[in-house]
Amino acid sequence: MDFLTPDHWNDYELIDTGGLEKLERFGPFILARPEPQAVWKKALPETEWEKLAHATYRRQKGVDQVKSENSEKGEWIKLKKIPDQWSIGFQYKSMDVRFRLGLTSFGHIGVFPEQAVNWEFIYDQISGLLKKQQNFRVLNLFAYTGGASLAARAAGADVVHVDSSKPTLTWAREIMELSKLDGIRWVLEDALKFIRREAHRGNKYNAIILDPPAYGRGPEGEKWLLQNSIDEMMAHCSEILETKDSFLIFSLYSMGFSAQIAGNLVKTHFKTGVKTESAELYFPDRAQRNLPLGTMLRLTT
Repeated sequence: MDFLTPDHWNDYELIDTGGLEKLERFGPFILARPEPQAVWKKALPETEWEKLAHATYRRQKGVDQVKSENSEKGEWIKLKKIPDQWSIGFQYKSMDVRFRLGLTSFGHIGVFPEQAVNWEFIYDQISGLLKKQQNFRVLNLFAYTGGASLAARAAGADVVHVDSSKPTLTWAREIMELSKLDGIRWVLEDALKFIRREAHRGNKYNAIILDPPAYGRGPEGEKWLLQNSIDEMMAHCSEILETKDSFLIFSLYSMGFSAQIAGNLVKTHFKTGVKTESAELYFPDRAQRNLPLGTMLRLTT
C-alpha cells in the first residue's frame, strides 16, 4: 500500500498535531480542531497554539468522540478576529478552483484537504480519456461540498453530484460558481436510493467517486450505517460503471476500517479486467509527524 500526501496546496498547511487535536492553516486563518488519531504529544507548547489559533472547536462535554452519532456537535470559540466565511484556492495544471469555507456547528469547514491527491487523479484521468472519447459521465456520491465534482467538471466531464443535505448542496453550488464553473447536476437524495434506481434503469457512468461517512441520514431520515450498507452500494457500483476506460475512487476515513475492506469489496463485486491500487492519505505537520487521514482505493479499467 502506498502513502500519499498532496503537494500542490498553497492555502493549506498542517502546523502541529497531538493531544487528540490538530492545528491547521486555511488561507490566512489558523484553526484548532479535534483529531482522534493524533495520540502523541504536541510539538508546540499549548501557549503557542493559543497564540496562533484564530478559533478552536470544542465538542459537547460528555459525548464519546469516536462512537456517538453526535460526536461532532459542538461550538467554535473565536480567539481572534475571523469571519464566519472566507475562501481559499487550489491550483493544479489548468484547474483553478476555490472553496468557500465556514465555521459549522459540526466542526467541518467545507473542505477535506487530503482529498487533493484524488482531485489531481480525477483531473488527469478525465483529461486523458476525453482525448479519445467525446463524453465522460461522473457520479459523485456522498459528495459534500464537491471538491471531486469540481475537479471532474474542470477536466470537462458531465457530473452528477449526490448529497442528502440541502444546505450542503447549496454550499457546493456556491463553490462551483466561485470557481467559475457551471453545468453540474445537483441531486438531493439518499445515495443508496439513488444508485439503486440508476442500476434498475441501466444508466452507466465512466467514473464513480464515493467517500461515505460511517453514519448519516438521508433527506427523509433514511439511516446510513457504513458496515450495513457498503456491500450493497459496491454491488450497484459494479452494475453502473462502464467496463472500459473507467475508474472508481472509494475513500474510507472511519477509524478501524482497513484498506483491505475496500479491496475485498472490489474483489467481491468486480470480477475481472480491473486494476486496483490502495493508499493511506496523510499530511505531515511541521515536526514531520505524519497524520493519517483515511485510506482509499482506486479501480481502473
